[in-house]
Amino acid sequence: MVFPFRSIEDFRIELNPDHELFRKSVREFVENKVMPRWKEIEETNSVPQEIYQEMVAQGYTGVGIPEEYGGQGGGLTMAVILTEELSRASVALSVTVGVRDLFVVPVLKHGSEELKKKYVVPVARGEARAAHANTEPGAGSDVAGIQTTAKKVNSHYVISGRKIFITGAAEADYLLVSARTEPPRPDKRWWGITTFVVEKGWEGLKIGQRIRVMGLRGEQPYEVILDEVKVPEENVVGPLNEGFKVLMDTYDHARIGVAAQGVGIAQAAFEKALNYALQRQTFGQPLIAHGIITEKIADMYTKLQAARLLTYWAASLADKNMPEYLIAASLAKSYATEAAEWIARQAIQIHGGYGADFETGVERYLRDAIITTIYEGTNEIQKLIIARQLVRQAFGLKI
Repeated sequence: MVFPFRSIEDFRIELNPDHELFRKSVREFVENKVMPRWKEIEETNSVPQEIYQEMVAQGYTGVGIPEEYGGQGGGLTMAVILTEELSRASVALSVTVGVRDLFVVPVLKHGSEELKKKYVVPVARGEARAAHANTEPGAGSDVAGIQTTAKKVNSHYVISGRKIFITGAAEADYLLVSARTEPPRPDKRWWGITTFVVEKGWEGLKIGQRIRVMGLRGEQPYEVILDEVKVPEENVVGPLNEGFKVLMDTYDHARIGVAAQGVGIAQAAFEKALNYALQRQTFGQPLIAHGIITEKIADMYTKLQAARLLTYWAASLADKNMPEYLIAASLAKSYATEAAEWIARQAIQIHGGYGADFETGVERYLRDAIITTIYEGTNEIQKLIIARQLVRQAFGLKI
């Protein structure tokens, strides 16, 4: 046994020529359409509509979604490749597409067939956009602490509450919303939460202020206010009062995508640093000829490749629906995002004063990387999950 896994075969990464062909096609799109406009995205704090529509035309909104529901298939591994390549140019761009997973995954895994056909198909085709509204002012990583309520009235629910840091809310046509349908039990704080599909146009749903976080310029989050929003009972996703499990299942999947964002950021920062170190002359020789810079470059490259391997490994396990993917997802998310933060910091240092200059496009990597260490469960929470999964998988115990 390879503690705590069953076999060394569990460490296999499943890739094939189609994955590489897809990566090259996305890289070409990024180089031609996105890289020349990164500054525009940062300065306007928005993704140009024509870029998004071109991604729809390329089928990116359907990557990882089964063909029977309007998608392109390819599983999580293909979605990770897409996220990595888009994040290399603009994390906001990857979020614009990737945020749909926080809606699509729970509906596909826990929703009725009617909900899948009604809501997933248009999202996969790029005809509609979707987001996920769970975080509240007093409940972030502590999902069981949400206070939004949903009261049953005849054949519908009335939802009231306030959500915050909701990515993609302004553009979304549909939201997956969590709310309390019952108070928590003394022995089960998570009990009593239910998830719902809520449509943008329904009375009482309001998009509040935009929250100007330090990174993600181009796709920054919003406040969402629900003031007695009537939701049909058929829009419940998953078992009543067990929405906590739906949410945890969703985040187990989504954190692999955040790891891929970290890999994309790390790749971009590493490329910038390496090119600059080769071209910049100091004391009569290239910057990279100095031992301290050589060491930085080697360490950056090591962390980058380790992050990529962890992320692809987690995606491969998830695509095979192996239970070990839960611990791999947290390993990948925490390591890849922290590696991205460290690599971005070194890239700035290698560039010196130019690294802190917005015009060079280097400092944005650090801003974006820090955000990835926080959302979809902070890295502190990921390490707690790793320890718990380790004990559970190895000894069948709960801590």
